[in-house]
Amino acid sequence: MRILITGSDGFIGTNLRVRLAENGITDVARLTRTATTADLDAECRDADFVFHLAGVNRPKTDDEFDTGNAGLTQAICERLVAAGRKAPIVYTSSTQASKDNPYGRSKRAAEAAVESYASRSGAPAHIFRLTNVFGKWSRPNYNSAVATFCSQIAAGETPTIHDPAAPLRLIYVDDVVSTFIDLLESPAKDAGLRAVEPVYDTSVGEVVDIIRSIAASRTTLLMPRAGSGLVRALNATYLSFLKPQQFVYDVPRHSDQRGEFVEMLKTSDSGQFSYFTAHPGVTRGEHYHHSKTEKFLVLQGTARFGFRHIVTGECHQIVTRGGEGRIVETVPGWVHSVTNAGTDELIVMLWANEIFNRDLPDTIAQKVDA
Repeated sequence: MRILITGSDGFIGTNLRVRLAENGITDVARLTRTATTADLDAECRDADFVFHLAGVNRPKTDDEFDTGNAGLTQAICERLVAAGRKAPIVYTSSTQASKDNPYGRSKRAAEAAVESYASRSGAPAHIFRLTNVFGKWSRPNYNSAVATFCSQIAAGETPTIHDPAAPLRLIYVDDVVSTFIDLLESPAKDAGLRAVEPVYDTSVGEVVDIIRSIAASRTTLLMPRAGSGLVRALNATYLSFLKPQQFVYDVPRHSDQRGEFVEMLKTSDSGQFSYFTAHPGVTRGEHYHHSKTEKFLVLQGTARFGFRHIVTGECHQIVTRGGEGRIVETVPGWVHSVTNAGTDELIVMLWANEIFNRDLPDTIAQKVDA
C-alpha cells in the first residue's frame, strides 16, 4: 500500500510519519510546500491511501486561504478521480469550517471537494474538524497556545495571559495519529465527519498552571499526577521543548557520618521516592510509624532489616542483597532498622506512601534492640 501524506513535514504529518514507520509502513510519499504540479500528479496517480494534512491557516492575504485550502484539496481530488483511484482519504479540517469567515469558508469548501470525491469515486472519505491539537514537535506561536506556553516556560519566560478563564478544547497529537492509523488498518469504517477522542475541556489558566507545576517540579520535587489524561499529555509536550542541556538537573544531597540521603520525586497523594547510602556497620532507621509505610529495594551491598513489634515485643530479621530484586516493606506498629551488614557501601532505594511532614512526621524514634 502506498500512502500519500500532504503536509508531511508539518506538526501532525511528522508525528504520523514516525508512527507509520513504527508499524512497518515505509512506502510513504511525502508532499510538502515545495512540491511541484508534476509531483502532485505522480503521487496522486499511485496513491492507495491519502492523508491530506496540508493547509493554510496564517496567510499573508485571505486569497491564500482559497488556494492553500480549497484549491489544493480540489486539485488532489480531481487528480485522484482522473487516475481512477479509489483511495480512502483523511482530511484534517477545522472547527472553523462551521463559521462564516475566510478561513472557515475555505475549509468548508475543501470539505465539499472531499465529499464530492467520495461520491464520484466510491472511496471512503474521513473529515476531521480538529481544534487545538498539541504535542511534541508543535511550533510555538503557530500550532497551538499550548506550544507557545511550553516554549516560553521552558525558556524561563513568563507567558502572557489575557484571560485565565478563557476556555480551551484540546486534542493530543498522539490520539489524532492513533485514530488515523486505525482508519488505515480498518478503512471500511463509516466515513464522513469524524472526531478524535478524548477532547480535553479546560481553560488557559489551568493549562498554564499545570505546565508551570511540571517545570517547578525540578525544584520542589513535587510532580503532578502525570500518569494519564491531560497532565500526562502536557508533561510530554512540555518536556519536548527542553534543550538537550536541560535534560539534566540536580537534587539536594544530605550527607552525614552515616552516608547520604537523596529525595528524587514527590507526589501530592502517592508518596515520594528517594535513596540512601550507609557505610559498613552503619544502622539507619530505628523508628516506627502508626500509618506511614515504606518499601525498600537494596541496589548495592548487603542489608540486614531488623523489626520489633512495639506491643508484643516480637522480633524478626531479613537479610537482602543488591541484585536480588526483593522488596522489604515496613509495617505500622513495628520498629525497624536497616544495617549495612556487608563490606561495601549500601545503596537502598526507598518509596514512602506519603510526603514527609515535619509538623506531623508519624516517625517515633525507638531502637529495635530496646
